[in-house]
Amino acid sequence: MSQITPESPSKTLAEASTLELAQALMERLSIQPNDWHRLKSNRQVRAKEQTAAALVFLLKEQPEEALPRLQQATGWLDRSISAPPCPSHGDRTKNLP
Repeated sequence: MSQITPESPSKTLAEASTLELAQALMERLSIQPNDWHRLKSNRQVRAKEQTAAALVFLLKEQPEEALPRLQQATGWLDRSISAPPCPSHGDRTKNLP
């Protein structure tokens, strides 16, 4: 199975499977490591990222994996969840006197 990539589109959109299109969308909407700190709390970005991931799981017939991602997307949109602190910075409260 060849994948659609911006660098070498080996298939046209019309030739790509629905799953391949969803995977390409998920890649496009995923927060890249160098953008993580800037976008980790952006509710629209996070909801799009989670919704695209859920779509991929639905197309793979894995609804048990899709549901938590859809719930997270909803949580970002209705403001019931927030970004956790960055794990690479550790727990800063442990270093307090």
